Amino acid sequence: MGGSRPRLLVLTSTYPRWAGDPEPGFVHELARRLVGRFQVTVVCPHAAGAATREDMDGVHVVRYRYAPERWETLVNDGGIVANLRRNRWKLLLLPGFLLGQLLTAWRILRTSGADVMHAHWLVPQGVVAALLRLASGRRVPFVVTSHGADLYALKGRFWQMVKRTVANAAACTTVVSQAMAERVHELGVPPGQVTVQSMGVDVSETFTQGDGPRRRSMILFVGRLVEKKGERHLLDAMPGVLRQRPDVELCVVGFGPEEAALRERARQLGLGECVRFAGAVRQADLPGLYRQAALFVAPFVEATGGDQEGLGLVLVEAIGCGCPVLVGRVPAVADVMGPGYEDLIVDPADTEAFAKRILVALNDPVRLQDRMGTLRRDLATRFDWASVAARYGDLLAMIGRGGRRA
Repeated sequence: MGGSRPRLLVLTSTYPRWAGDPEPGFVHELARRLVGRFQVTVVCPHAAGAATREDMDGVHVVRYRYAPERWETLVNDGGIVANLRRNRWKLLLLPGFLLGQLLTAWRILRTSGADVMHAHWLVPQGVVAALLRLASGRRVPFVVTSHGADLYALKGRFWQMVKRTVANAAACTTVVSQAMAERVHELGVPPGQVTVQSMGVDVSETFTQGDGPRRRSMILFVGRLVEKKGERHLLDAMPGVLRQRPDVELCVVGFGPEEAALRERARQLGLGECVRFAGAVRQADLPGLYRQAALFVAPFVEATGGDQEGLGLVLVEAIGCGCPVLVGRVPAVADVMGPGYEDLIVDPADTEAFAKRILVALNDPVRLQDRMGTLRRDLATRFDWASVAARYGDLLAMIGRGGRRA
């Protein structure tokens, strides 16, 4: 790869549209930390108000057009899977979405080249990377990373075949939790070709513990407003909490396709002033909320179509800020919580038991905060971006030199 930095081409669907965008930014956070080792170009879909080309933190970002601007709504405000389930007409956007990324990336490979590609999500980016490897003439190797929805929500023989084909075409498949690795193995992908590599959280500088007092009555939720996040179950538990603790308030931070239904559910339950929908909040403002809250609740569930949380880095953000947590019982959270914290993992669908666990946590804040301090020290070594980016950088460099995970 010569004396200059090797060239890394990143394919993704979720990416910040501009600085301060509340959409998930983990792909950019990884990309910008790889700039010191690679020349990084990101190919992602365009959205209204975003530039088609720009440099962000040293990353060259190319946003391809896939429809008239007012219709470029497949990705944002909930993610592709949730948007397709809510608005079936958006299926018509998929051909342009896939073809646009394929052609844009192909032109970049023809004009600038790349030493290695990193495709985020098995479908559709993994499919694009596999096609590019065949069509580019250079057979550029690629790493594919599954984040959850692509692995869990796409079912049936056809999608199983597609995911297996992509994973076997990749030099390495990474997943963000051990539970996901087991699911990839079920596709027929050899274990040696799959590795667990999570995304990261800036535990060292951004999501840190504060010195101020917590609001003893504040429950916090942060995340997309989609079924798998389980917000409805949290609302259903609130009347049981309020009967014992009428001072409690719930702050819901996030946006997504379920917002209107959740607001209506809160009204039906008579929660009134006890629940505040705060909408989108900039990433830079989240630590202040985590440091205020008495309890962070992430009531993850398996959605109707099978989609579920791939890892749950919001838990690492909250714990990084010293905030006590309760989390829904899905397999991936074991990678964050680990042994000794099973009592903080709950079944959100059991409304009565869920409400009781919330009350237990709220009524014993000192002991729970001490436990979060112990857990934080463990998570900092595994999930801080410095460590995560170094591991991904080593993997991509090896693949770019012609290596293969085995």
